[in-house]
Amino acid sequence: MKKKMLLLNTTVLLGLGGVLSTPAYASTIQDMESQKSQIQNQRQDVQSNIKAASDELTRLQAEQDQMKAQLERLTLAEEENNKKAQKTEADIKETSKQVDQLEKEIKLLQEKLEKRNDILKDRARSMQESGGNVEYLQVLLGSSSFGDFVDRALAVSTIVDADRGILTETKNMQDELKTKQADVKSKLASLEDMKAELDEMTVQLAAQKKQKDALAKELKDKEAKNEELKASLQSKDSSLANEQSTLEQNIKDQKAAEEAARKAAEQAAKEAAKKADEQAQKAAAAPSEKADSPSPKAAPKASSNDVAPTSAPAPKASNVVTVGNRWIGNSAYVFGGGRSQSDINHGLFDCSSFVHWAYSQVGVNLGPLGSVSTETLKHAGTQVSSSQMQPGDLVFFDTYKKDGHVGIYVGGGKFIGAQSSTGVAIANMSSGYWKQKFNGRVVRI
Repeated sequence: MKKKMLLLNTTVLLGLGGVLSTPAYASTIQDMESQKSQIQNQRQDVQSNIKAASDELTRLQAEQDQMKAQLERLTLAEEENNKKAQKTEADIKETSKQVDQLEKEIKLLQEKLEKRNDILKDRARSMQESGGNVEYLQVLLGSSSFGDFVDRALAVSTIVDADRGILTETKNMQDELKTKQADVKSKLASLEDMKAELDEMTVQLAAQKKQKDALAKELKDKEAKNEELKASLQSKDSSLANEQSTLEQNIKDQKAAEEAARKAAEQAAKEAAKKADEQAQKAAAAPSEKADSPSPKAAPKASSNDVAPTSAPAPKASNVVTVGNRWIGNSAYVFGGGRSQSDINHGLFDCSSFVHWAYSQVGVNLGPLGSVSTETLKHAGTQVSSSQMQPGDLVFFDTYKKDGHVGIYVGGGKFIGAQSSTGVAIANMSSGYWKQKFNGRVVRI
């Protein structure tokens, strides 16, 4: 009897063990856990890319901020250069008027001088007709009486005074004529410089506008790409997060179903065991009926079909050569700029003010900032041969006028300066445009 009870309990436990270790349960959970692991790995990759993209976005944002600042400089430079161009145009008109007025005054002086010359010629002719080259002393000595002498003396005095007045006035008019002619020549030269500078401004304004427009477009394109990249990565991460969430819910549901099935199997096993015990007790109470009594039926073995599987979803301030590098990409060229602290703070220079600023950073004063120019700088030090050129020397170029541009030689055939098309930049003077414009003037400070 005990052997039969042991056999029955073993059969029930084996049935329960079959439910608890059903291949369908292990396979389903394992597959879904594997899919979950794969999705988590994908999310880690995406999140790693998101972090890299975020770092890149941060870098690009800093670059955009720098581009925006440069765009603001170029806009300010464009405004200042337009004002300068307008003022230069007005100065040209005013100087042209002054030249016209001076030329009219010169013409009047020339007419007066011609009349004076005619008067002097008439007096000379009259003197010749009255006796040729007669000196005033001879006129006085030729008097016939004292009364005649007095009359002659009075006449000579009158003539001398008249001649002296005419000659003095004529000399003054000639001096005035020379002064006005020199003034006209100076103003005409200044006018030519202003016109050349205006032409240069017009060209550079067009270049600055082109640069500004290109920078604005580049900034807009980068912003659009940044937003597109960010949206794409966030969408991918969101999709994977949803997929992971769905899979986790499926796993949770599957585990809940398997837990319910396990509990049901345990309950069925308990009931089967209880029924077997009851039958055993009845059999023990009626031994005479042992042969005729049917053997207790083994508890039905749990089948893997008892649990329906859930399908998982598809898965130095000491070096003037380098001190200006801080302005490269952070400055703009303004005609007459760099002569106030506000301009310097905003990186707005022209060629001579940049050189003045650079040397001031290493403790060298190149004269009053307000009046610095290429003309003052070329006399600021000692001229040396271009064959002896060293880093830190000033180099000059004939652009819109002689010595119209200046920079600081940095070595290797290059110089740093405030270039009208780029702002502060390092340019090559051993080839191309600047080689053609370099006039050989080198000044050592």
